[in-house]
Amino acid sequence: MEQRIAAATGEPFAPSRREPLGGGCISQAWRVGDGAREFFVKVNAAAGLAMFQAEAAGLAELAATRTVRVPGPVCAGAAAGQAFLVLEYLPLDGRGGARAMAMLGRQLAALHRQPRPYFGWHRANTIGATHQPNERCDDWIAFWRQRRLGFQLDLAARNGHGGSLQRQGEQLLARLAGLFAGYRPVPALLHGDLWSGNAACMRDGQPVIFDPAVYYGDREADLAMTELFGGFSEQFYAAYREALPLEAGYPQRRTLYNLYHILNHLNLFGGGYRAQAERMIAHLLAELR
Repeated sequence: MEQRIAAATGEPFAPSRREPLGGGCISQAWRVGDGAREFFVKVNAAAGLAMFQAEAAGLAELAATRTVRVPGPVCAGAAAGQAFLVLEYLPLDGRGGARAMAMLGRQLAALHRQPRPYFGWHRANTIGATHQPNERCDDWIAFWRQRRLGFQLDLAARNGHGGSLQRQGEQLLARLAGLFAGYRPVPALLHGDLWSGNAACMRDGQPVIFDPAVYYGDREADLAMTELFGGFSEQFYAAYREALPLEAGYPQRRTLYNLYHILNHLNLFGGGYRAQAERMIAHLLAELR
């Protein structure tokens, strides 16, 4: 790893400090420094290299927009049977106050103005530890049906979650268009996994987002996830809406978009997420009557 950091930065690197960091449930995290420079390092099994390479590519794509701060990727590789991802180390200090939250709302709106002529991305990545297919598609409803809900429902079936979940899920997939009456999403650059645990604030008050699952999609999908587990203030939402107003029908589509993440949690963790997914599907089907 030290040689890869040296090659990527053009300066020798011999770490004298390795501090384990908590908070990650997929990879181990470390703060590594040599007294002059510090890096944030993620470590996983060697099979996780593709996941780390996709994360680095996503961070680079977000950074290139110059809209919202992200930790810059340094390098990724594998050594001694482990994969690693080296990122810029940013000193974080919680989620900040009202001013920082409003700034993040405006910056997210600016990120969502980054266009593409198609939905998807140039490579697959992961949502948590789950494979996330991103093959490009010109039709958003088809993309969401095939690459998002359909994919997670198929995975749930393979994990033993059949029966009513699959029957209701198939009905919803067949009727998705009804949730988009009068609304035509345009491809926008998304963080893709924007819950409160993936956003913070630097000591100077600058918001930071990290751990992305990048793709181009409906901007509402990002905004919906910020509401799934809470943690974003009203100042955040007010600033976002002022910069980029929401379209009619968002509350219904919010449930649709968050269903993807609840199904992913079901596939990763099991437990009560199945009942929650079934309630969300039933609610959406009721809206479509």
